[in-house]
Amino acid sequence: MSKFQLYNTLTRKLEDFEPAVSGRVGMYVCGPTVYGPPHLGHTRGPILFDVLRRFMEQQGWSVRFVKNITDVGHLVGDGDEGEDKLQKQARLEQIEPMEVAQSYTDAYNAVMDKMNVRRPSIEPKASGHIIEQIEMIQTILSKGLAYESKGSVYFDVAAYAKDHHYGELSGRVIEELMAGAGEQARSLEGQEEKRNANDFALWKKASPEHIMQWSSPWGKGYPGWHIECSAMSAKYLGTQFDIHGGGMDLLFPHHEGEIAQSCAAHGVNPARFWVHHNMITINGQKMAKSLNNGILAEDLFSGNHALLAQPYSPMTLRFFVLQAHYRSTLDFSNDALQAAQKGLQRMQAAWKTAQGLKASASSSLEMADLHQACAEAMRNDLATPQVIAHLFEWARRINLVNDGRETLDQAGLDQALELFRTYYFEVLGMQLEGSGDDQGLVSAMQVLLDLRAQAKADKNYALSDSIRDRLAEAGFQIKDGKDGSSWSRS
Repeated sequence: MSKFQLYNTLTRKLEDFEPAVSGRVGMYVCGPTVYGPPHLGHTRGPILFDVLRRFMEQQGWSVRFVKNITDVGHLVGDGDEGEDKLQKQARLEQIEPMEVAQSYTDAYNAVMDKMNVRRPSIEPKASGHIIEQIEMIQTILSKGLAYESKGSVYFDVAAYAKDHHYGELSGRVIEELMAGAGEQARSLEGQEEKRNANDFALWKKASPEHIMQWSSPWGKGYPGWHIECSAMSAKYLGTQFDIHGGGMDLLFPHHEGEIAQSCAAHGVNPARFWVHHNMITINGQKMAKSLNNGILAEDLFSGNHALLAQPYSPMTLRFFVLQAHYRSTLDFSNDALQAAQKGLQRMQAAWKTAQGLKASASSSLEMADLHQACAEAMRNDLATPQVIAHLFEWARRINLVNDGRETLDQAGLDQALELFRTYYFEVLGMQLEGSGDDQGLVSAMQVLLDLRAQAKADKNYALSDSIRDRLAEAGFQIKDGKDGSSWSRS
């Protein structure tokens, strides 16, 4: 069997992955800034890194998975000026910032639970690690790679770039960054404190009205956004660990800043592999407040949004996300979600069928090739779309056996069930939705949809319409799409 290959953003190529410490993987993933309810864009990363964790554990590795909660220091606009995102929300809701943080942390974890995303091994909060951040800043200052200015501390990018490659992760060229900054950037609010506009805050002086502030050697203030992850990852995983993950939107400046800080303080890039997932778009457009096309995760589950034709279950969303490779853009649309819903229903119906099969005396089919194919797909940079394609082939074979056109002996049947358990449930992290009675409903509804599809193919439109109308009377809505029909409760 081939080695596990993972795309490393740092080297821009696929590399063989083995943990630095035999049998033990250290992985850090940037978690949410908890100033609002989780939306559709928050779902892809957690699902990806959950699958990565599950697959590594299936390989026999122990995984320490750290995902932080940012509850201070992330300013509006992602820069060094402006209001803290949590403080702004606290002012709007007229509550304490930590109430905002707790409320939206709970909301985020509730959505993750619904999608069967396992909780991290450690979930540190930025506000709980102020001491570690101050100590790391002091180390960087002592090495001459940061400077104090009017009660704030900034990372000195130009000084760092003399002996280090600033921009190695993002591909940014330091000379172009310096030239592009210029006097225009210096004229922005607060830029006069910096030696160079590209320098970023390690510690910010707090104005008297700033609610979240701590004592430091430089006066009252709060940490910068990037230093949080550097300090927390080093505390729980060491100065260098195996994998650092996040979305491509964090690549610059956040992750580039993390590398610079960690190299300055510890003399080493914090992660051996940097893994980034691509973004979710909606009908071909980037999600943005100005376009009014953001969808909250809970609205997706309830169907309570103008862009939604129906509600979609958490497992439908998970299945939809895994049908695209994590490094490709994933475009959300009702047609795509309905196709995922139909695929999910077919998969669950086939599993129900497989559990009821009786073994034959001999096999005319085998399943070993599919087991090997799923393993190879996962080892090829987490190719989950290929895994799902192999599982659909598994479902097709199960239905052939059920129809009496192929046979499986007891060993073959056991192998078939084990394959599905391993890759559908354990690795992809899918769950059967609802109770056993609901699973029977899934199977029954698929039979009715198949009968209706056959009626339409036979141009028996009276029967086709009758099935649709009678299901509507019983409380079920049928949606016809280019990939076939799907159903939901009215």
